[in-house]
Amino acid sequence: MDAKVHTTLSKSAALFERAQAVMPGGCSRNTILRKPHPIYAERGAGCHVYDVEGVRRTDFANNVASLIHGHAPPAIVAAVGEQLRKGTAFTVGTEAEIAYAEHMCGRNPAFEKIRFVNSGTEAVMASLKAARAFTRRPKIAKVEGAYHGLYDYAEVSQTAKPENWGQPEHPSSVAVSRGTPRRALDDVVVIPFNDVERALAILDGNRDQLACVLVDLLPHRIGVIPAAKDFVRALRRWTEQNGALLVFDEVITFRSNVGGAQQWYDVQPDITALGKMIGGGFPVGGIAGRAEVMEVMNPLNGPAPFPLYGTFSANPVTMIAGHTAMELYDREAVDRLNALGDRARSLIGEAIRTADVPACVTGRGSMFRIHLSAEGPENYRQAYLSPDRAALLSKFVGHLFEGGLLVVETGTGFLSTAMSEQDVDDMAALVLDALRKIKPCL
Repeated sequence: MDAKVHTTLSKSAALFERAQAVMPGGCSRNTILRKPHPIYAERGAGCHVYDVEGVRRTDFANNVASLIHGHAPPAIVAAVGEQLRKGTAFTVGTEAEIAYAEHMCGRNPAFEKIRFVNSGTEAVMASLKAARAFTRRPKIAKVEGAYHGLYDYAEVSQTAKPENWGQPEHPSSVAVSRGTPRRALDDVVVIPFNDVERALAILDGNRDQLACVLVDLLPHRIGVIPAAKDFVRALRRWTEQNGALLVFDEVITFRSNVGGAQQWYDVQPDITALGKMIGGGFPVGGIAGRAEVMEVMNPLNGPAPFPLYGTFSANPVTMIAGHTAMELYDREAVDRLNALGDRARSLIGEAIRTADVPACVTGRGSMFRIHLSAEGPENYRQAYLSPDRAALLSKFVGHLFEGGLLVVETGTGFLSTAMSEQDVDDMAALVLDALRKIKPCL
């Protein structure tokens, strides 16, 4: 069925009514919500999702960057099926965990040791706790507006607004969740993105208390704009000179290179938080880093400074799925997907020029984000959308959805290896159509 002629999601509407009776907001993850109701998937195949009405859409969201090979890739389905017959989780170890750890450590020299957890949120949380345990310091520094999951400390200033974000020289630590303890906010130092002078001045004011600086090298919520090389180098120098650790959040960006987006830079972090794509479609997180730092999780020589447990951590289904996915995502696959990303951004740029609208596209590797402004943002404050602009972006994404295209609600796309040049070309045509529809509002 063509999404363009699809007008009523009656089955989805009925499912949403049922969902609201048993879940707050009718869901377990707010990202599925859309007006008048969510759609519900029946199945996925390759780069397509089929909903319960039978409508097929091309998936450029890929479960928010977690499906690097698209839906139900045969090699992963086969590997997981074999493991399911053996068992899904044990109170003893499995060789699958060791083999996958060996593979991951072989992808990046900065990954001297690794531990697996169950989500990107958990990976970031564990990375920050490891940094505190190693340095014996309480505070962390993070970039204003950057998303790092659900942990109280990591989510600070993720949703700051003009009325509460403070001065650029001293950004405020703003809570996301009501009831966040004031002490938690006080232990988070917020720095501006890609502003070396201001960032270092803020860090200098907290030099004796900072355990780490947390950075996403291509932050989604800030606009999918790369961290500047001088910014990353400056943070690396500062942490080395002041006894703090440098932590990279590569939960989304690990797709950018064989060893992650950090391989675009001449800098190695002390710890890297991983997640999403490394699970092969299953829940996963990972903490990788310098052996000396990772030793805080080692309980073999007495109580670990940072005890790390998890009932489903390193379960063999995830380990097998992730290992299979990452073996498929070799240098050739990375280069092909990044080239497809270049094509996508180029064609979106052409669509913007053809539509003659004030819009632009940012991104790198296999990621892109469409902005309904003539210039891309340089930091969170420029990327922040007023309610009116947010509503316009929602309308634009809605037009893409009705045309048969799934992207993240921010106008962001994440490519998968299941995609072809034709899929990218078709996406750009839909972007042009959607831009023309909203042109009177721009």
